[in-house]
Amino acid sequence: MSVKIIAEGGINHNGDITMAEKLIDVAAESGCDFIKFQKRNPDICVPEEQKNVPKSTPWGDMTYLEYKKKTEFNKKEYDHIDKYCKKQKIKWFCSVWDLDSVDFMKQYCSITKIPSALIIDEKLCKKARQENTELIISTGMSTEKEIEQAISWCDPDIIMHTNSTYPSPLNQINIRYISWLQSKYKNKIIGYSGHELGLMPTIHAVAIGAKYVERHITLDKELWGSDHKASLEPKELSELVAFIREIEASAGDGGPRSLLQGEKDKLKSLRG
Repeated sequence: MSVKIIAEGGINHNGDITMAEKLIDVAAESGCDFIKFQKRNPDICVPEEQKNVPKSTPWGDMTYLEYKKKTEFNKKEYDHIDKYCKKQKIKWFCSVWDLDSVDFMKQYCSITKIPSALIIDEKLCKKARQENTELIISTGMSTEKEIEQAISWCDPDIIMHTNSTYPSPLNQINIRYISWLQSKYKNKIIGYSGHELGLMPTIHAVAIGAKYVERHITLDKELWGSDHKASLEPKELSELVAFIREIEASAGDGGPRSLLQGEKDKLKSLRG
C-alpha cells in the first residue's frame, strides 16, 4: 500500500471557518490523502478545575472553557467543511475527544482517531471502534501496558507512534519504536504522528516502513495558538509529500538482485 499522508489541521483554524478552508486547500494542493481536525465537547472535556482559569486570547480575556468553545466548530460549520472537502477532493475526519463527538462525527466519516491522551478511556475506545470501519490510535504519553490495554479494547486498524511533546526533541522521538510496533503487531498498520520541527524524522519513519504519517499544518508558524510552532507551513508540507513519494518510488520490492534495463545497457558499454 502507498503511504497515506494526514494533514492535521487540528485547532490551527482558531475557530475561523475561512482559515479552515485555507488549511484544506493546503492539504489538497500538496497531495495529502486526508485533512484532519479535532472534535470535542468542551463542557465534557475540560476538567472542572480548569474551566474558570483566566485565558488571554486574541479575542480578549476569557475563561479557559470559553476559549475552548470559541475554537470549536458547530454543525453548520462541519457541514460546510464536509462540502468543501468534497469540492477539493480530499478526505477528512476528526480526532474524537469524548463520546458525544463519536456520535456527532459518524454522520460525516467512517474513520476516526483516538488521540494519545485518551487511549486510556475504555468507553471511548470501544465506542469509537463500534461506530467506525477504520480506527486509528496514537501512542504518545502512554506506557507499553497502556498501549496494550487500548489495543485490546478497540482493536485499531492503525497504530501511530507519537511523541506528545510540542515540539518533540530529536533525541526523544525514538523513530525505531516503529520497528518494535511492526514486530509486535504484525497484523496492524503502523504509522507515525510527528510533532518535531522539520521533516527528517518523518522521512525516516517512512524509510523504515511507516504506512501512515501525520503532521500538524499551519498557514503561518507565527499565528497565535498552542500548536502552530510545531506545525508545517505549506511549503514544508509540499516538500514532505514529495520526499515521501520519492522514497516510495525508490523502495523496490526487497527481493533478489536483478538487472533492470538501464543497467543492462550500461553493462554492454562497460563489460562488452
